[in-house]
Amino acid sequence: MEGNFSEEFDLSEMPANDIYNSWNIQWLNPYKIKIDSLPDSVNIACTDFVYPLVSNRITSPFGLRGCRYHYGIDLGLAVGDTVRATFGGKVRIRDYERRGYGHYVAIRHDNGLETVYAHLSEVLVEINQDVKAGEPIGLGGNTGRSTGPHLHYEIRFLGNAFNPTKLIDFKEKKCKYDDEYIITLNETYSHKEELAELSKAAYHRVRRNDNLSRIAQRYGTTVRKLCKLNKISPRSILRIGQQVRYR
Repeated sequence: MEGNFSEEFDLSEMPANDIYNSWNIQWLNPYKIKIDSLPDSVNIACTDFVYPLVSNRITSPFGLRGCRYHYGIDLGLAVGDTVRATFGGKVRIRDYERRGYGHYVAIRHDNGLETVYAHLSEVLVEINQDVKAGEPIGLGGNTGRSTGPHLHYEIRFLGNAFNPTKLIDFKEKKCKYDDEYIITLNETYSHKEELAELSKAAYHRVRRNDNLSRIAQRYGTTVRKLCKLNKISPRSILRIGQQVRYR
C-alpha cells in the first residue's frame, strides 16, 4: 500500500482491512508508509483491551539501544507463561527468525492496530486464525536473538511502531483509555525526530590497533565528539569489532 494521508478518519466506521488494503503473511512491514505520510489523526477503539501477560516488569524500554532502535518493549517472564492477544483480530504472521524474533506472531486487530509478540517458546495459533482479545496465542520463551526469557512486544499502525506506553499503563496492566486512543503524528510518533537523526548516523568497526584518536583523524572529527556520540570517555577501552559512531 502506498499513499499520503492528510485527513482525519475514524476506524470505528472503517474496517481495518480497508486501511491496509493488503494481507501479507511474510513481511512484518510490507506497507512502506513513512511516518510523515500517516493520517493526521486516527481514532483507535480500546474497549476490548486485554493485557498480554501476568508480568508487568519492563526489562528494556522502547527507543534507542546502542546503534540500533528498539521498536518494542521487553517484558520479563518465565518460560511457558501464557501470552494473550491484546485485542481481537486475525493472525497475519506466524514465523521463526533464528537471529531475530525467534518464534513470533503478528496480529492485525479490528481496530486498525497490529501487535507483535516475539521470542516465544511455542506458538498456539495459525496464520489467518481469528482470535479474541485475551485468547492465548503463545507461550513465553527465550528464542531467537535473546539474552534471557522475555516477551518483545510491539504496537504498530500501518507498519510504523510506536511506544506501547502511549497506550498501555504497564504498572497497572491496563489500557490508559476506556473508549478510544487518538493516534497523532506529534504525540504518538514523538520519536520520529530521533529516528531521523539515527538514519544519518555512520559507524566505524574497530580494528586491531585502533584508538579514538586514529578513528577521529580518519573521519575528520574529534575525540570529544566521538565520546559524546557514543557516551564514552576518552579513556574507554575499545574492543575489536565494536561499533563506534562517528557521525
